[in-house]
Amino acid sequence: MAASPSTARAINDRLALRLLQDEGPLTATQLKTLTGLSRPTVADLVERLRDSGLVHVVGEAGADRRGPNAKLYGIVADRAHLAALDVRTRSVSVTVADLLGTTLAEASVPVGDDSGTGPAVEKAVALLERTVGEAGADRLHSVAVGAPGLIDPATGELRDSSGLPAWHRRLVGVLQERLPAHVLVENETNLAAVAELREGAARDREDFVLLWLGQGVGAAVVLDGRLRRGASGGAGEIGFLPVPGTSGLPSATGCDGGFHELACAAAVGTLAAAHGLDPADALASGHGPFLDALARRLAVGTAAVVSVLDPGCVVLAGETGHAGGAELAARVEAELGGLSPLRTEVRPTALGDAAVLRGALLRARDAAQDELFP
Repeated sequence: MAASPSTARAINDRLALRLLQDEGPLTATQLKTLTGLSRPTVADLVERLRDSGLVHVVGEAGADRRGPNAKLYGIVADRAHLAALDVRTRSVSVTVADLLGTTLAEASVPVGDDSGTGPAVEKAVALLERTVGEAGADRLHSVAVGAPGLIDPATGELRDSSGLPAWHRRLVGVLQERLPAHVLVENETNLAAVAELREGAARDREDFVLLWLGQGVGAAVVLDGRLRRGASGGAGEIGFLPVPGTSGLPSATGCDGGFHELACAAAVGTLAAAHGLDPADALASGHGPFLDALARRLAVGTAAVVSVLDPGCVVLAGETGHAGGAELAARVEAELGGLSPLRTEVRPTALGDAAVLRGALLRARDAAQDELFP
């Protein structure tokens, strides 16, 4: 069945907006070429988008720089402002950006274990409000929060999780109460995967698994270009994966005995100390025996994931993945080749510590565009 005229207009408008988002300012002639639409249709959609306040003339192009065909059209960047939060167990980082994703202001603040739930929440909210003010963001549309823990797929809320500060879950509710904006929350590892998929190490992949190696251990699964959360939102909870070489078996209430015991930051530090290295800079030292031992550990958990999903690519992220870089990734790939018949490329994160914030910003931008774009 052919689309109605109104539906066709909406599809064309959204296509043009996406091109302006991805390619930058374009002339009507360039929009005609990229969309395949007729000149009159492009002229009509440009006029509609200008009337809606989403597109404006940002300059002129071409040798003569004169006439209607020379006008460059771009998205009105301050039509909406976005905020992203990376909520860790002991800190919060904030980025405020415009609709094009251009950073306007950013800041971070430590949140100590002794802060208490109420003061910790207020500290985080105050940081966001201050950063929004510094950015001059008077049209805050969407706020995306990246946090450790499970996200309920039915409600979109952060679940209670053992071992995580109580202020994490309370923070989202307070933001929703205090801000005139849409507030979204997503698992930090999932956001890192979204960022690596769209702007980082997995830009050329439709299928990959991001292995998060930090204070905690987790994974994000991307198949056919889509993030897969699982029936309960727990896809990728590989810290609970039973593996050889641990003290026992994990349980429903704790991942001690699981892959977490081999790969978390504390375990990496202990392994470094056993090799006579300072845990703080062991990964940067390039110490071969230590990196080989760590790669063997990481390959054990990775092989289990690869044998089930066959993603073809694994990205090492989090503090350990970032610090280990290409050298650690190459060693894990070699070890994995001896454990699994499924050929798998292992890559280091391309975004490093910025991955979660960048993923949250992309999530906020998508939410704003879904509402603002026709």
